[in-house]
Amino acid sequence: MKVRIPNNGNQMADMLRKMQEDMAAKQEELDASVYEVSAGGGAVTVKITGKREVLSINISEELIDPDDAETLQDILVAAVNEAIRKVDDTTAAEMEKITSQMPMLPGGMGFPGM
Repeated sequence: MKVRIPNNGNQMADMLRKMQEDMAAKQEELDASVYEVSAGGGAVTVKITGKREVLSINISEELIDPDDAETLQDILVAAVNEAIRKVDDTTAAEMEKITSQMPMLPGGMGFPGM
């Protein structure tokens, strides 16, 4: 995809405004998304929103052992952390798609990776 570099300030302002609108719309879409991840070989499943709000945690009955709470705690932590990572990675990738369309500004100041 070729990006046209604007030759005046108004075009750049319009491009920035459009990028800002696109990012806001994408963030709204991502916030409404629901992600599901598993840990412990599927023994624990976490559902989380794009706003990083945990909706549910399902625990396999086989994992519930009153004599081994530590294993359950470790798997719960791993599952929640993986869910948060999934949200963050998806958000970063989607925003990169938008910001990578911005041309480089004079002096090498662009927006990729923003």
